[in-house]
Amino acid sequence: MKYVSYFRSLIIVTGQERNQGEERGCSRGEAKNLQSRSHGSPGTRDVYCALSLDQEEIFRTTTMERTLNPFFGEEFQFEVPRKFRYLGIYVYDRDRHLKQDKILGKVAIKREDLATYHNKEHWFPLKPVDADSEVQGKAHLELALQPQVGHVQPKLTVRVIECSELTIKNGGCDPFATVTVIYSNGKQISKRTKVKKKTVSPYFNETFVFEPELMEYKDKDVSHYSIDGGEVGEVVVGLWHASPGMGEQPAFLGEVRVTLRGLQKQPTSTTTAWYFLQPRAAKHRPNKISSNSTPPGTLPGLGSLRLKIHYTADHVFPSGMYERLRTLLLQSVNVQPITSSAVYILGEIVASKMEAAQPLVRVLVHHGQLVSVMRALASHEISKLTDPTTIFRGNTLVSKMMDEGMRLAGLHYLHSTLRPAMEQVFLERKPCEIDPTRVKDANTIQTNLANLKEYVERVFTAITTSGVRCPPLMCEMFWCLRELAATHFPKNKEVRYSVISGFIFLRFFAPAILGPRLFDITTEQIDSQTNRTLTLISKTIQSLGNLVSCRGGAGSVCKEEYMECVYREFYTERHIQAVKQFLELISTSSSSGATKQRPTMLQEQPVVLKEGIMIKRAQGRKRFGRKNFKQRYFRLTTQDLTYSKTKGKEPLCKIPLEEILAVERLHEDSFKMKNMFQIVQPQRALYVQAGNCVEEKEWIDILTKICHTNSNRLEKYHPSAYINGHWLCCRAASEVAPGCSEVSPGIEAGLRMVLDPDRDLQRIHSLIFTNMPRLETLMSACECQAVYGASDMCVIPGGGSLIEDVPSCFKTLTALREAAYALQHEHRAYFRRLARDTKYGSKQAPIGDDNYLHLAARAGFDSQLTKRAYETDSLNQRCTDADHCYDIGFSRRIEDRRYDDTLRKCLDSDSINRSLNNTLRSEKSERNGNENVENRKRLDSSTLLATDGINLSGTLSRKLNNYDNTRKLDECTLTRRIRDDINDISCTAMSERGNH
Repeated sequence: MKYVSYFRSLIIVTGQERNQGEERGCSRGEAKNLQSRSHGSPGTRDVYCALSLDQEEIFRTTTMERTLNPFFGEEFQFEVPRKFRYLGIYVYDRDRHLKQDKILGKVAIKREDLATYHNKEHWFPLKPVDADSEVQGKAHLELALQPQVGHVQPKLTVRVIECSELTIKNGGCDPFATVTVIYSNGKQISKRTKVKKKTVSPYFNETFVFEPELMEYKDKDVSHYSIDGGEVGEVVVGLWHASPGMGEQPAFLGEVRVTLRGLQKQPTSTTTAWYFLQPRAAKHRPNKISSNSTPPGTLPGLGSLRLKIHYTADHVFPSGMYERLRTLLLQSVNVQPITSSAVYILGEIVASKMEAAQPLVRVLVHHGQLVSVMRALASHEISKLTDPTTIFRGNTLVSKMMDEGMRLAGLHYLHSTLRPAMEQVFLERKPCEIDPTRVKDANTIQTNLANLKEYVERVFTAITTSGVRCPPLMCEMFWCLRELAATHFPKNKEVRYSVISGFIFLRFFAPAILGPRLFDITTEQIDSQTNRTLTLISKTIQSLGNLVSCRGGAGSVCKEEYMECVYREFYTERHIQAVKQFLELISTSSSSGATKQRPTMLQEQPVVLKEGIMIKRAQGRKRFGRKNFKQRYFRLTTQDLTYSKTKGKEPLCKIPLEEILAVERLHEDSFKMKNMFQIVQPQRALYVQAGNCVEEKEWIDILTKICHTNSNRLEKYHPSAYINGHWLCCRAASEVAPGCSEVSPGIEAGLRMVLDPDRDLQRIHSLIFTNMPRLETLMSACECQAVYGASDMCVIPGGGSLIEDVPSCFKTLTALREAAYALQHEHRAYFRRLARDTKYGSKQAPIGDDNYLHLAARAGFDSQLTKRAYETDSLNQRCTDADHCYDIGFSRRIEDRRYDDTLRKCLDSDSINRSLNNTLRSEKSERNGNENVENRKRLDSSTLLATDGINLSGTLSRKLNNYDNTRKLDECTLTRRIRDDINDISCTAMSERGNH
């Protein structure tokens, strides 16, 4: 089973001022003002935010100048390439005078809690930032208490083995560990390890022995102290960063506290386990606050942050597990009417049409059925319209599928069309403000208007001359919509254009102009003046699409009076003809001759795929010279990879794509640097360090995909670097020695390189199961129609749509429910095995967190009983009991709690009775026999997993084990079983508590 985590964060950050006697803020939560400066510009700040996984910065917003109420409105979307514990958003004040940005506060959201805020806006109070709030990582320790002959107190042995994923301090990490033993009489004895340079995962393997009597030994790691009868109370292992400056104190990285009081009389036992590092207790924290920290006493005035987070994490099975669901979706095009198809029903039961459209489009594109399915859905939607001006204007499944299809197929086309014109806007930064209420000097409006017209004309020309580069899939979709609209509205000559212009101008080009960073058109920060210029350009381009629509005309498209002069400039016959020719070209079917010239046109001009600043190691092309690391600007196109000193400079090196033999990650031990990868060439390898883990994954993925078809691609490579005359991985002395590890499997190039149909099918399954109550309500509506036969068509409850054919719709609903239940049963079985086989205290499940309770709940265990067992069963007393505890690390993969909520809804008596009232009819004579059989099953199921030593609620166990047989029971038997379960919850809980 493969694990996939996908994270999409839409950040809307707002700070609202709060005055005494007056409160202004967002209706969604309380608002708090940011603190003002004590120097510089009192009352204002230059604020920006940084989004981080743990303490690794991933993205940074634009700086909003001279304000305490910043509004960013920026969206960041990325896939999570590694495990993480917290999503952090740090708020900074850019201080130009002191040349040091100050942290105002942060918001830290635990990964398990992200599902709580999924697809919602929420106000988060800013928390102070200090050394103890930045703790992350884990430590591997071995503790042993050994009785000694002739001594009351035992000998304590502490072995610090290794650590992992420590915090980076001031750009580096030189960790060392301290071991402090605290005795019951207050005496403390401390020892420390050696410093490990430049690593966040140090391997110490140092042992310290603490004996109760004072004796002289030469071994410096064995300490003998007179403790006056005191016994060992606690062991504290602290991790520190050795600051390089003279006189600087070490920086705190985290600590582990293990209580040993009362264990001296126990037999000899050794405990080896991984522990999460924890912050210091309040009484152990220093009073001095560093310059890059926020004082804890100022918490009420730090302010708040408004965020909208979209987060999904899916556990993906092998492809064969999704065969039933895949078949249902692919058969949609043959189902008549289309309203009874699985695709249409999915769009009806899921509240957010975009959530349903994204995985649907990807699955259909992979199997080559997107256009045919969209034709059937669009035909049904158009057939209900009478006004051509409202065609595809609503929030429908077809419009969202078009948006996703254009984004999926047209990203490179978007870049090649807009990037040259947009770069001129970023470079020149000419003012374009023409709103009189926003301009201080009215005399500048005419100059600004001329600048705006110049930019709009440049972008307009770039768009209308790009038709030959439009991807074939987009052309097929546009042709399909055009033909359907023209057939349904034969008397309207403009509908063939308006149905396409609404998508290509309003939903494709205009959003990219407004948010170029979101569409990867640029990676640079955009100032407020340029942002306003992009807004005006986007508004104009959006309105130009209406020049050929049914509502065309300069007056009809003008919403602001000051924009009328701009629209009038472009409402000419030349511009109208240019738009029509462009729309005709992009809505031509791929079978016609007009699109056969596209490939040659596309190859003439290289398209920039990705660019950005990274650090590279000198390749050693010169015979003499240092192989040091330097910052360079990398640029990847469809022809080659180049890097230069800065953006716009002549390339220092150009690597043709056909010469790239492999692109793989580089082991951290090669240069003691994170996020490094290698680009293997025939003569040498280029070692590159990306800015963060997300950027590293993006570069590796796109380079691998674009070079996968190279005929000379390697089969094996060296995962470590060639240093000091040998390869660090296999110790081979020859620099041209063949690789020692298999290269990562590539993905076929082209559009399908970004598709993972199994993962998208799992996302669709999650949507179906999450919305199971709506699906069952729809089934009930079909049953009512079939039983009572009130009319030819009935309405979907809550949706307002019509069920045109009840039998076929009910058949599809039943198939969808059975497929969803079958997949969910496999997930449950997998989580049970995971909970049973995972050892609490392993590296995947360190001690020090209760995340394993999520796994217990997912596997069907009673979380309250599990928690009580955990709290009473101290790992410090007997680590051998860890085999029966649950895995924190794996349980953190269980991101979507809605599965449990939905399952509980499906298992409660009301929901089951509603379903059974309409679907199950049994004779009274059979009920008593069924009841006896099921009662015996219920008694047997209460002992499930007991042989594995897992603490399990008998009540929940019965529900889970009879889950697959629920639909086979008649309503009387099931009602009685649920009632019995409810009555014996307290008895079962009390009896199992005694067992613990």
